[in-house]
Amino acid sequence: MAAVFLVTLYEYSPLFYIAVVFTCFIVTTGLVLGWFGWDVPVILRNSEETQFNTRVFKKQMRQVKNPFGLEITNPSSASISTGITLTTDCLEDSLLTCYWGCSVQKLYEALQKHFYCFRISTPQALEDALYSEYLYQEQYFIKKDSKEEIYCQLPRDTKIEDFGTVPRSRYPLVALLTLADEDDREIYDIISMVSVIHIPDKTYKLSCRILYQYLLLAQGQFHDLKQLFMSANNNSTPSSNPSPEEKSIDQSLLEKAGLSESEVEPPEENSKDCVVCQNGSVNWVLLPCRHTCLCDGCVRYFQQCPMCRQFVQESFTLCSQKEQEKDQQKAL
Repeated sequence: MAAVFLVTLYEYSPLFYIAVVFTCFIVTTGLVLGWFGWDVPVILRNSEETQFNTRVFKKQMRQVKNPFGLEITNPSSASISTGITLTTDCLEDSLLTCYWGCSVQKLYEALQKHFYCFRISTPQALEDALYSEYLYQEQYFIKKDSKEEIYCQLPRDTKIEDFGTVPRSRYPLVALLTLADEDDREIYDIISMVSVIHIPDKTYKLSCRILYQYLLLAQGQFHDLKQLFMSANNNSTPSSNPSPEEKSIDQSLLEKAGLSESEVEPPEENSKDCVVCQNGSVNWVLLPCRHTCLCDGCVRYFQQCPMCRQFVQESFTLCSQKEQEKDQQKAL
């Protein structure tokens, strides 16, 4: 039937026949490219097709309880000479072990040993893996569910004023949190947490901050704990910001250390509203940019992050649908 129609059309007008065939070819090509995710003119794709063309992989997540919490109290006052104050918040009785001047190479070798050789679940295990490649060690007992402030400082007789120029062979401070009771190690998947902390000195004046945090699992894996970037609330009261000179100094020092400002950006006050519809609750984390800015209804329409325009490779939810329903029932 189609062949008879085309023959009749060609006999009626060859030019009109060529125009119809060419138009059918363009439309078919556009539909095929749109089906496979290629960027084609919007006129060839309707809004209903858009949500089915977004092929973003949903990452399968497993909820794990982290028994350790560590943050820096008053980071602006910390230095090698005056020391540092750490605040711990642990779910069980724990041990905080601080290694001053820890070797960078030996630390990462120790993490590999946790994966391939033996589990680093005690301070002694990490010390054996480090081969005592640190300058000074101090240890504190942390009670469960108590936010304790621990003051750490290098002894004055060490006479250490800085750890040299960048790149350095030693981290200023490495803090290890482990479970004090051996029975508790059978309960949690996470058995220890390693925090790499930078402390300013005479040579390297970058402000005090946690550079890396590694969660060590009982199965032998270890994961780098990353910060999620929530959509900022514009109505929040701005906190005290450093001067432009301090910002430029910090940025240049970060570049020398091989870090970007986004990786160590301090957390902002968060907004619970989706940045697109301004109505739904934020529930989706986009990878690899780690922006948390979309609700369940809007995430299906985006292949690029609406905040940084980076292509989304994977995504995962902060809480499941059942957890959201429970929260709504509690709110009512």
